[in-house]
Amino acid sequence: MHRTCPLCDAVCGLRLTLDGGGRVTSVKGDPLDPFSKGYICPKGASLGRVDDDPDRLQAPMVRRGDEWHEVGWAEAFQAVERGLHGVIEAHGRDALAVYLGNPTFHTMGGILYRGALAQALGTRNVFSASTIDQMPKHVACGHMFGDPLAISVPDLDRTDHLLMLGANPAESNGSLCAAPDFPGRLKALRARGGRLVVVDPRRTRTAALADEHLFVRPGTDALLLFGIVHTLLAEELTSVNLEVAGLADLRRLAADFAPDAVAPVCGVPAGRIAGLARELAAARTAAVYSRIGASTVEFGTAAQWLVDVINVLTGNFDRPGGVMFTRTATMDLGRSGEPWVQGRWHSRVRGLPESLGELPVATLADEIETPGEGQVRALVVVAGNPVLSAPSGDRLERALGELDFMVCVDPYLNETTRHADVILPPPRILQMPHYDFLLLSVTVRNYTRFSPAIHPLEPGRPSEGEIMAKLTLIASGQGADADPGALDEMILGEVIRGATQAPGSPLAGRDPEEVRAGLDGDSGAERMLDLFLRLGSYGLSLAELRANPHGIDLGPLTPRLAELLRTVSGKVELAPPRLAEEAGRLRERLAAPVPEMLLIGRRQLRSLNSWLHNVPGLSGGTNRCTLHAHPDDIARLGLGDRALVTSAAGELEVPVEPNADIMPGVVSLPHGWGHAGTRQSVAAGQPGVNANVLTDAAVVDVPSGNAVFNGVPVTVTPVPAGPVRAPVATGAAR
Repeated sequence: MHRTCPLCDAVCGLRLTLDGGGRVTSVKGDPLDPFSKGYICPKGASLGRVDDDPDRLQAPMVRRGDEWHEVGWAEAFQAVERGLHGVIEAHGRDALAVYLGNPTFHTMGGILYRGALAQALGTRNVFSASTIDQMPKHVACGHMFGDPLAISVPDLDRTDHLLMLGANPAESNGSLCAAPDFPGRLKALRARGGRLVVVDPRRTRTAALADEHLFVRPGTDALLLFGIVHTLLAEELTSVNLEVAGLADLRRLAADFAPDAVAPVCGVPAGRIAGLARELAAARTAAVYSRIGASTVEFGTAAQWLVDVINVLTGNFDRPGGVMFTRTATMDLGRSGEPWVQGRWHSRVRGLPESLGELPVATLADEIETPGEGQVRALVVVAGNPVLSAPSGDRLERALGELDFMVCVDPYLNETTRHADVILPPPRILQMPHYDFLLLSVTVRNYTRFSPAIHPLEPGRPSEGEIMAKLTLIASGQGADADPGALDEMILGEVIRGATQAPGSPLAGRDPEEVRAGLDGDSGAERMLDLFLRLGSYGLSLAELRANPHGIDLGPLTPRLAELLRTVSGKVELAPPRLAEEAGRLRERLAAPVPEMLLIGRRQLRSLNSWLHNVPGLSGGTNRCTLHAHPDDIARLGLGDRALVTSAAGELEVPVEPNADIMPGVVSLPHGWGHAGTRQSVAAGQPGVNANVLTDAAVVDVPSGNAVFNGVPVTVTPVPAGPVRAPVATGAAR
């Protein structure tokens, strides 16, 4: 059996062996996949164990008082209807909220129905994992290109020079850049004579593969990048080959960020900053790539803006060997065709701006806790664990206990779902068809692959799409007994009508009923996929993808900025006003004192956010929740086996692990731990601590509202012998 791995962003093809009972006995890389070519990582090799985890919920759960009860699906949906509509009748739809977790981008049901669900709830209180991850990139692209989904990726297999900041794909497998065997591709870059430079506060597995690793003080990536921009402009090293606006404004903004000015703050020598600029300008082709380490910081949007500014200034934007845009097999999803507008509404309590139809999750607890009209009293959570993934997680956990009603779509009774009234578990992974709508839009080579379900659903068990459709219909007032197929037909009908009426569409002029009758698929989600493929650039169909179970290579990336650009000026905006404002905040940062110690997160090869800690084969070894600290800091601070880490938000007692690969003055704690007291037996046996007790929801990246997880000022002190202290919230509890 063949399957695309759904566990991270690398979209690797897998080959599964099953026994007579349908249990996975072996998982290997698919050598016939034209993109991943047999590569597999420890996470993918554990797919079978993730799929048949005995702790996965097998039936809906309803909480009555402090006890959980398994119920049938009809009863569960009726409980959802009573809960949601009880809140609507008492407080209106502004009292509803929804949180959409990271896995909704990794499943067909999650991504195809999340928008419809949010719309049906009729609330502006829409939150997602985007504002704890990549929203700064969307905001930067929205202002520069007029399209927040116009995210470029490095042309990894053809570039001659790669500068990477805040990314560790040797352990994460890539992020907003799908590239199976990322480490192998980096090795190939160097083998063909190219150069790899990694900038990171830790000497990561990725940095160990590089020609050069530079330590940078956490949260100062934007200053370093501005130093590069300053050098490119001051030394006339630019070779802009696009229609741009704002070059003179950019030159004025960059004047204050000479390498000599930014070096004392960012920790990279001035001469080396200038050298980075000169090397990028001199390379035959080059790409700058930055991800979560430089996104989840106080100046995350500024960093993402300046990354693309450098790619434009060096002539490497939208060209082979530089950074380019993927051309997907499906029609481009989520694009309006109009110039992007941000801040169409703002959050009730803190006035944070909307981006992409969402509000920052950093203010979700505010919206639940603060009385008044529009106070959130009911929450729908789909495939998310914000108690462990959102800032001020302990405060958010307390806030969830104040809700009148909460329903979760999740396979586990975990740190978040234990506060719900109803839990609706989706089917097992291998019971669901799979297509990576989002990830196939950021591949470093054009490619597509579909995976049909391997196991059938049990009688009476709804698919993930049917669960999401039911929630949508309940939210819209159609009741718990409504047919989920009705929503599928509505979505298909709207898309078909638009496509048959749009000039230039592959379906222009066709009879809508004929088009609908010709769609292939065993479910509404599969029929949507078939339609979107037919509307794509390659004219493919679901039948063709089924006939090519190893995937289809669609060729190297080609220039396509002209068809994506949606700015009012029709040009790439190098200094859009909202981003230019960040230069003022950055100038203030140059004059601010440098904290003694800063906290950063940490990617782990055999971990993924909060949801792979219950797999025995991925436990132990380096996959532990410890505080990495440089030996010099350990000696200076007098640390022993444990340390007390205190921030403005809270404090944690954690085990200390000496590590010479981390920058002095920086400590690192992995994200997604803190499983004490859950029903996940393996995870509860080695729970770790929730790093987000230390992160402060009051501190965000201003343009995007994204949470700040890296560069958090902390104090680290020794812990005397005695019982382990429980996590304590301080400022975040206010």
